[in-house]
Amino acid sequence: MATTTPNYGWSVPTSTDLVTNGATAIETLGDAIDASMNTALGTKKSGLVLVGSTTIGSAVSSVAVTGAFSTTYDNYRIIITGGTSSANVDMSMKLGATAAGYYQQVIRGNYSTTITGVGVSNGAAWTYSGVNNGASNAFFLDIYAPFLSQITRINGAYVDSGTAGILSGYLNNTTSYTDFTLTPASGTLTGGRIDVYGYNK
Repeated sequence: MATTTPNYGWSVPTSTDLVTNGATAIETLGDAIDASMNTALGTKKSGLVLVGSTTIGSAVSSVAVTGAFSTTYDNYRIIITGGTSSANVDMSMKLGATAAGYYQQVIRGNYSTTITGVGVSNGAAWTYSGVNNGASNAFFLDIYAPFLSQITRINGAYVDSGTAGILSGYLNNTTSYTDFTLTPASGTLTGGRIDVYGYNK
């Protein structure tokens, strides 16, 4: 006689069930799991979904990431893992070939009490999107509606060995973008990986 699982109540066969009912029992269990997961997740995938990864080369002055944004997702998260830089500088980000209309504010401070603010007003890029400090690169950014015909906004963390803070900004147009470019203020980047994740709808 069939029994049920303790958490979801899925019907499963017992060792005394007839072998001829095996296919039906498997089908019933599969349908129950499928229905439960769809209810729990809302879609076939949940949370952040990896769109793609770009490996940073050796001693490069900028990194272009193509095919990052599309109709599949509205909002994205960009993370750099690993790698080094030749200078302790800020890293800028621009979308497509657009070199104007970037606005940004960063509130940051050292690890004691000093707080400062820096900003960008109608700049050529989001100048303070990440940090290179020689030993490692720090980049953690959410970007909202880059592919949609809407104003694109960003929000992220600014973390260095000497300072930390938060950043926000927007791009003052409604252009649809698929690509972005990261550029250190000076010097070069070596190694590491840029991962782009989509927020599942």
